[in-house]
Amino acid sequence: MDLEEIKNLSSEYLFQNYGRMDIAFTHGKGAYLYGTDGKEYLDLVAGIAVNSIGYAHPEWVGMMREQISRFAHVSNLYYVSEQAELAERLASVTPGDLKRSLFVNSGAEANEGAMKLAVRYTKRSKIMSARNGFHGRTSASLGATGQTKYQETFEPLISGAYRYYDLGDLESVKETIGRDTAALLIEPIQGEGGVIEAGKDFLKGVRDLCTDNGVLMVADEVQTGIGRTGRWFGVDNHDVIPDIMTMAKGLGGGVPIGAVVTTDELSKVMTPGTHGTTFGGGPLVCRSACGVLDIIKKEDLVENARTVGNEWIKELKAIGSDKIKDVRGSGFIIGVELESRETALDIQRRMVGNGMLVNICHGNVMRLIPPLILSSEQKDAFMSVFRKVI
Repeated sequence: MDLEEIKNLSSEYLFQNYGRMDIAFTHGKGAYLYGTDGKEYLDLVAGIAVNSIGYAHPEWVGMMREQISRFAHVSNLYYVSEQAELAERLASVTPGDLKRSLFVNSGAEANEGAMKLAVRYTKRSKIMSARNGFHGRTSASLGATGQTKYQETFEPLISGAYRYYDLGDLESVKETIGRDTAALLIEPIQGEGGVIEAGKDFLKGVRDLCTDNGVLMVADEVQTGIGRTGRWFGVDNHDVIPDIMTMAKGLGGGVPIGAVVTTDELSKVMTPGTHGTTFGGGPLVCRSACGVLDIIKKEDLVENARTVGNEWIKELKAIGSDKIKDVRGSGFIIGVELESRETALDIQRRMVGNGMLVNICHGNVMRLIPPLILSSEQKDAFMSVFRKVI
């Protein structure tokens, strides 16, 4: 189908709950997508930080073909070898004693699972999360998402269990935390919130406050995990070990999978029947995630994100345009805060016109979250266009 045919069908049969760009794609290869117009686009969005190894990686494609020829789903009524293998692989890269995994279908579900675990383990009733954060759109994760624009009209579904603190302000955490607090959720970098970094001192302070108050620290690594920050996880940049980690997005390389990872001790409270999911941890998605982790290790993509991404940040800061208010981030999660939403949308339109896909989040922030395979040469190609556009 061409773009107009796709738009017509979408208009007639789909919920109209997404604001879509006027573009559709036929296929991808490496770090590029190809439009129905035949044009090549360098993808700096990666399916919103999902396509960590790019498109149509030959080794990954081979693994998926082999898996689908056997089976895609069998359910958690039985032991699943691909699920066990993935849990072992994850334990090799997660920090400290975080080695027990529960697999689900999305980041929101992972955060819901983490909150259920925390409430059951601590027998407490309150959840803390940061204002301006984002933890998902299902009911409990929406309650933990400290942005009213996402909660408006859905308030009847949100309980009174949530308390909000200000990212970067330890006094705010001290004022909010208490003996009724089960868990504190934190993103090492707020992605949807405009690429806002928690910072080393703040993360360490939060870790200490959680320990002192018997509160479980939950690191939401849905967007920052699996190598995106130039380390395996965002907390690794600051040598902080949470009690629970959640992840999704880049873990599956394009298929829907999320995970809750915690310690032996904490995992024991989730006994049979306390939580579950029909599709979570199925053979196909777990084989995909195993392939993603193997390829990231084999091709040293975490280091690629660190070296190319941090050089990219330096180059963006050196532009010196009065249209750029700030540049921040780490590795391959970069936020370029622009002077206004109008400027941001205009720059996005011009970049797309020059074959560069970028994302605008939090009003006026150009978010760069490319595949981890993005090369230095591709980064240079982006910068050449961006300098002209800005």
